[in-house]
Amino acid sequence: MTFTFTFLLCPGLTLGLWIPGLAWTLSKPILRVQPESVVSKHTNVTLLCEGARGAKQYYLYKLGSPYSWPMNSKIPLEPGNKAEFSISKVESHHAGLYHCYYRTQVGWSKDSEFQELVVTGIYSKPRLSVQPSPVVTPGENVTLQCVSKQKYDRFILTKEGPEKLSWMLDSQYNHSTQQFQALFSVDPVTISQRWIFRCYSYHRSEPQVWSEPSEPLDLLFSGTLQKSTIKSESGSIIASGSPNTIWCQGTLDVELYVLHKEGSQKPWIMKTPEESGNKAKFSIPSVTQQHGGQYRCYCYSSAGWLEHSDTLELVVTGIHYYKPSLSVLPSPVVTSGRNMTLQCISWVRYEKFILTKENEKFTSSLNAQYIYPTGNYQVLFSMENMTPDHAGTFRCYGYYRNTPHLWSVPSEPLEIHILGPIGTSTMPPLRPVSTAILEMYLKILTGISLVCLLFLFILIFILLLRNHQGIFKMYDVSMEDMQSEDDVDLDSWRPAEEQPQGEIYAQVKPSKLRRAGASYPVMSRESLETKVGQVEEGRETDSQVAKYEGPQDVIYVQMCGRTLRLGIVSSHHF
Repeated sequence: MTFTFTFLLCPGLTLGLWIPGLAWTLSKPILRVQPESVVSKHTNVTLLCEGARGAKQYYLYKLGSPYSWPMNSKIPLEPGNKAEFSISKVESHHAGLYHCYYRTQVGWSKDSEFQELVVTGIYSKPRLSVQPSPVVTPGENVTLQCVSKQKYDRFILTKEGPEKLSWMLDSQYNHSTQQFQALFSVDPVTISQRWIFRCYSYHRSEPQVWSEPSEPLDLLFSGTLQKSTIKSESGSIIASGSPNTIWCQGTLDVELYVLHKEGSQKPWIMKTPEESGNKAKFSIPSVTQQHGGQYRCYCYSSAGWLEHSDTLELVVTGIHYYKPSLSVLPSPVVTSGRNMTLQCISWVRYEKFILTKENEKFTSSLNAQYIYPTGNYQVLFSMENMTPDHAGTFRCYGYYRNTPHLWSVPSEPLEIHILGPIGTSTMPPLRPVSTAILEMYLKILTGISLVCLLFLFILIFILLLRNHQGIFKMYDVSMEDMQSEDDVDLDSWRPAEEQPQGEIYAQVKPSKLRRAGASYPVMSRESLETKVGQVEEGRETDSQVAKYEGPQDVIYVQMCGRTLRLGIVSSHHF
């Protein structure tokens, strides 16, 4: 109820009097913080105090401060029912509880309700996870764990969204992990909205000064809408250090793509869709051991959560540097329908071995067996009833049970070839022999040919050498024997019964016969007679030459048919 007292002092004049005891008649102001009450440090903040019309001045107080803050009050904005108090780049000392009031001509208003201003980012951030996994079933309770290595008195869990929910718990020291933590139990969750959480830590002495926020944590649901898909560009087996890209695909109205690695207590990574598309790209510049594992895609749309994708398995190779070796029994070329055994062996201890074909898993892994005589670890992969589909390039890897997605460097590749069944034509559709095998056969043939040619050349050389040695023996006659037959008629060398056809005469100088590679001029009988005449005519000249060169013997060879006869004529006969 409002009471107003008016006194008439004189005709035509009235005076309204303000009675201090009636100050409660003015409305209580409302204090708001913009952009919000929890802000990170260095944010610009405005505290807005709204009162009644006719207010002349507004005042802002911080609880615990000996003076009003700011020092000067604010003149209200037109039309006079509110005032703004601005803080540029808030710091930790700005955090606290605030209230405001105002003054009019008739008195002072009551204080507003306290408004909290929290400044975050002052301390190091804690870590938020969900147990056992961020993938939850609608309607179930969820436990979230906020953990920090730093000693804090309390932890705050906040849920993002219009309702701005929050939970507060005292921290507890975990002796096994040697960390401070708080476990928050969240009521049953529903699929109709996103559930995004963060946690903070603080000290009791400064409850409005918080740490940096943890990384956001999304709870993931598998909805009943269209199923999303997942794909790895480089396949499921990737060498360490190689780049890779994972694609998640959903519907056109998907707002958020989440790539989750199984076993992780938080979503691995989140992405908005590619521009005007229905998929998101998750790039890995260099694959490391932390990327090995099983992945799924979760998609959130305006209509709710899509059904999660199938599981994508990524294996990282080259983590263990010791390379196993792969061999095959009985042969890498086998007839269709026969059996084959592949042996993977390593002198370094691996707990399991696995066989791959064309960079994909071919068989399940097998436990390694220790071979005492050799000191090696090995497994035998038995392959029965081989078909053309079994042909291809195989490798084997070693790994350990506790890290099944981290493999060793691969063995050298082993190529397996499957031939058609015995007794059938090579024309029933068969897997063609690879280029590598043809090249191998070609190299073998070339090598054999070269060896044969070399052997043939050696044989020819030996025959020629023996032939030359025989000729030299025939010509190796002493000079005295040759001089005793100087007057022998050359015509008498040819037997009467032999035909004159094909007769060839050759003039040979003994001094050149003994020289390797000497050439012998070959002449017919007529040419030889002409040559003798020329020698007779030039005897005088030859005699002069002989003074300097000395006597030279000339050997004439008559080859008739298969008979070789030799004659020696001294040069002085001519």
